[in-house]
Amino acid sequence: MNQQDHTHEPEPGRPGGHETRSPRRWWAIGLAGATGLALTTVGVAATPAAEAIGRALTTDNRTVKPQPPNSDNRGGEQGQHDDRSKGKKESKPPGTPVPCDADALIAAITLANARGGATLNLASKCTYLLTAPIDDAGLPDITTPITLNGGKHTTITRAAAVEQFRILTVNTGGDLTLNHLTITGGQTDSDGGGILVNTGGALTTNHSTITRNIAATAGGGVANNGTTTVTHSTVSRNTASTTGGGSWNTGLLTVTKSDITANLSGASGGGIQSTNGTLLVDHSRITANQSQTGAGGLESFGGTGTVTNTKITNNTATAAGGITTSDGQLTLRKVLIANNTATTGLAGGMNVNPNTTAVVEDSTIKNNTAAANGGGIFNFDSLVLRNTKVVGNQSGNQGGGIYNSFTGSLSLFNTQVVKNIAVTEGGGIFNAVPGVVNLNLATGTVVIRNRPDNCVNVPECVG
Repeated sequence: MNQQDHTHEPEPGRPGGHETRSPRRWWAIGLAGATGLALTTVGVAATPAAEAIGRALTTDNRTVKPQPPNSDNRGGEQGQHDDRSKGKKESKPPGTPVPCDADALIAAITLANARGGATLNLASKCTYLLTAPIDDAGLPDITTPITLNGGKHTTITRAAAVEQFRILTVNTGGDLTLNHLTITGGQTDSDGGGILVNTGGALTTNHSTITRNIAATAGGGVANNGTTTVTHSTVSRNTASTTGGGSWNTGLLTVTKSDITANLSGASGGGIQSTNGTLLVDHSRITANQSQTGAGGLESFGGTGTVTNTKITNNTATAAGGITTSDGQLTLRKVLIANNTATTGLAGGMNVNPNTTAVVEDSTIKNNTAAANGGGIFNFDSLVLRNTKVVGNQSGNQGGGIYNSFTGSLSLFNTQVVKNIAVTEGGGIFNAVPGVVNLNLATGTVVIRNRPDNCVNVPECVG
């Protein structure tokens, strides 16, 4: 039965732990080794919704191939093909409807894993309410290619006042695609409050939201050790006690046309933390995230990072309010870093740590604030600015626009450092000798109208 337009509450008196799981939940778990079994052969009475899933999957011996990431199959019956369809858009690929019942969803995923994958069409205007964990997550671990298609207001969440567990785990061989879904309410004592992607697993989110999940360690929304692609999606209001309030990455993380917003980390990377992985961000917004230590918006630590056509704005941390890169390579192109704040430390907008090479091209770094040095940028190592504006930043001490440390090498090409303010000196650029700053004035670089002065210890700079 397809029950929609309401939320299924836990049964009265239904316990949430492993040992006291309801017969229906034990039945669902038992399907994992029962490839091709009809649901009624398990020997335990099933819910009508779960029996419907069993009939749908067992009456068709064909394996339903998972849909590609750009699929927008939200359910409905497959249209009949006849001559009238010529010249018209092809019908959407088939999928298995899943009624608005959490046990039915568990049964469908379990059988899909056993059969090598499936496309599951979840009910619109439905909240699938999970009440007990299966291993470490509310739903069975994903071990095959599975697509979950949601619809308008389709949500998967952990019920309040039950034991803690994340919503989904993707294991080796698993390839999970989420379309038009909200994942929320997950809470775990390890990584990945909403979703954990283990090594060898893959996750793709399309037009989906991952929100209000909590991790006791890293990755409040998503912890990725495999391959994760976030497209046209929102990762918001998640919390991690250590790194990566929104997302923590050690594999390959690609974020495209998405919002990473209002996440919180106890350590670094309020929005995103990438550690010894590969990070690709394009046409996205990283905004209003917060870290209780460093890198309010984003940190790329080790590995490589490339950020293009993206806004990193209104993020906050004790140090490095906007973005930090450490022990690796980072490239920024057509990026706006603006209105970020380092509340007690250095680097309001951008921080380049030791053992790092960073390149910023065709970008703007403006209106960032640091309580200490480097209102716009603090550079410890190798930084190149090309066709970039550093405008209107403020430092509570030195280097309103840029602070180049004694280990830093800073090169500017056709770059403007204008209208920045330092409380003490180096309104535009402060260079701590023996750090090196090359303005390359012949390329069009200008350092003007900064207060109380333009430069300190910078050859070719006037004032």
